[in-house]
Amino acid sequence: MKGLELARAYYETFGAPMIREQFPEYAEIIAAALTGPGSECYGYDDEVSRDHDFEPGFCLFLPGEDVINRRTAFLLERAYAKLPQEFMGFRRQRLSPVGGSRHGVFRLDEYFTDRIGCPPEQLTPEAWLRLPEEALAEAVNGEVFRDDAGLLTDCRALLRRMPEDVRRKRLAGHLLMMAQSGQYNYSRCLSHGETAAAQLAAGEYVTHTLSVLFLLNGRYKPYYKWSFRALRELPEGETAAAKLEQLLTGSNTPREAEIKTAVIEETAAYVISALQEQDLSEAVCGDLEKHAYSVNDGIRDGGIRNLHILATV
Repeated sequence: MKGLELARAYYETFGAPMIREQFPEYAEIIAAALTGPGSECYGYDDEVSRDHDFEPGFCLFLPGEDVINRRTAFLLERAYAKLPQEFMGFRRQRLSPVGGSRHGVFRLDEYFTDRIGCPPEQLTPEAWLRLPEEALAEAVNGEVFRDDAGLLTDCRALLRRMPEDVRRKRLAGHLLMMAQSGQYNYSRCLSHGETAAAQLAAGEYVTHTLSVLFLLNGRYKPYYKWSFRALRELPEGETAAAKLEQLLTGSNTPREAEIKTAVIEETAAYVISALQEQDLSEAVCGDLEKHAYSVNDGIRDGGIRNLHILATV
């Protein structure tokens, strides 16, 4: 059983009745979900990932103290802690008396402040530029089980809408790094006989290409160990994943290096085509560096446009 399925079943079996019976006046205000760090929040968990932090549990999100006061929140925490310790063959982990840091009762604003630095509605363009992609991915992943008031859903919707100028700035930086690491430094390192450095250059190219592909598809790249799994979910992601994996796993013999160079140019051409389809670049060439600066030139906010092109990388 997947973690999301386990969490929903545990909530519906014990969580929902607990709220309905003990806190009926707040039933339509409290949001229930499973979201945050952990492979189960992405649906990527398996038997291997159950060796830690895997348990029946869910998150309850509360509005501010003007709606649900401290005492009620404390009583909710105690009620959550008293839910059955075993469910469908899995035991809850006793990390704290209120359900641990990943599951339990959270104030909505405090939860998002812990993850992205402030409540979503308070994010400034400068804050957007600083946020790691994986932090944004964790803030919007998982599944919402109940949210009648829409407070949690609204927060997640705000975070899914990255400002276009911020997306362009991120794209520009990653595109420039794709150009430097893949189109320039990979073959240059090989020319110096530095095969290890060439492999590092190929790895850098893959890292930045992954970010570009997620940005082009309006998705956030998750923590690196799940990035290929998530890439395969994108349109044409299976093909892209196979190509990028080839760059990471192939050797750097002359024949393999020739193949890798071709893969770099092939993936670069795919990215350039996507940029042009979305009217993000006015450059007409195969040089990713020129496309990077064209994307940056299209940023409307002068303050963001004039930041160093690598400001977000």
